[in-house]
Amino acid sequence: MYNILVTGSNGQLGSELRELSRDFRQYQFFFTDLAELDVTDKNVIQKLIVQNQINSIINCAAYTAVDKAESEPEMADKINHIAVKNLAEAAKTCNCKIIHISTDYVFDGTNHQPYIETDAANPQSVYGSTKLAGELALMNVNPRNSIIIRTSWVYSSYGNNFVKTMLKQGKERDELNVIDDQIGTPTYAKDLALVILETLPLLTNEKVEIYHFSNEGVCSWYDFAKAIFELTDTTLIVNPIKTAQYPTVAKRPHYSILNKSKIKETFSITIPHWKKSLKECLNKLDNKNDSNI
Repeated sequence: MYNILVTGSNGQLGSELRELSRDFRQYQFFFTDLAELDVTDKNVIQKLIVQNQINSIINCAAYTAVDKAESEPEMADKINHIAVKNLAEAAKTCNCKIIHISTDYVFDGTNHQPYIETDAANPQSVYGSTKLAGELALMNVNPRNSIIIRTSWVYSSYGNNFVKTMLKQGKERDELNVIDDQIGTPTYAKDLALVILETLPLLTNEKVEIYHFSNEGVCSWYDFAKAIFELTDTTLIVNPIKTAQYPTVAKRPHYSILNKSKIKETFSITIPHWKKSLKECLNKLDNKNDSNI
């Protein structure tokens, strides 16, 4: 029996894990968020692990407000770095596995081919820097059978994300400008959650390994928005614009396509194309709306 601690369980990925947990009855889940578990307090973490005989941790907790992090670097570091170090140390002491979720923002976005796990990290924002610090902390502590999964452009039927923002804008506006010179791949949080739960029992590594995961395919934010509107039959003029025309506090990677060969080959998984997963998510959102009528 796997007794799994899920941190950050009220976020997009945590919520998808909670929903999928009904189909993984061989696992016992302990879903927590900051209100139930202060991940910045190592003693509190270790006490919970011992009391509940936790043998696996899925760390979804993260400070993900990319622009806000620029003015709150200490808070971002506390959650994205120090908390990961605390979880890693507690896991090593208690002989737990960890699956830690990281981000494409650890890269500078200047590549011209998909990033592999060994490419040099060079974050351009506080968010990216603190997430990289979390990765390094986990690798330095090095609890056995633990991995880091970097992902990109996450969306879900839960929480706030690009898909929900576009759906809202589509109802309120006739015209919209969307950036077309940032290239990456959307990740449906449900697909990532499923991979996490399926690979958990397969982890047998002595040193922390890094894997990349997103859905298959490539697009810009403009392409992503167009697909959302097309799949929902939303009539809206969408104009492509450059990053320079939409300045943000934090710098975003222009290119953040992740090479997923390692995770596919290691765990023999097949990854859906982003358009297929987007359609599934939109259908789920549509059904949610229908049930609220």
